[in-house]
Amino acid sequence: MASKELATTVLVGKKPIMNYVLACLTTLQTGASEVVVKARGRAISRAVDVVQILQNRFYKDLKVKDIRIGTEQVQSQTGQTLNISTIEITVSRG
Repeated sequence: MASKELATTVLVGKKPIMNYVLACLTTLQTGASEVVVKARGRAISRAVDVVQILQNRFYKDLKVKDIRIGTEQVQSQTGQTLNISTIEITVSRG
């Protein structure tokens, strides 16, 4: 059960954009005050699209509260260290 103060996270990957939009809508309708949309690498543009669809089609009062960008280091299968860009977009209603 989500409380009003709880920020819930939606991790964006390779699924269709509307799957993530629905996850955010469900989270907001169950009483969460804000949602954090997170993505890495090529999914970053998909995360931005999710927030734009939420703002333009569903919640006109949805505000982008915070955007954090960063880099994570991960090991590839060949043992190389790769830098992967990350983004966290925090949105809230009202």
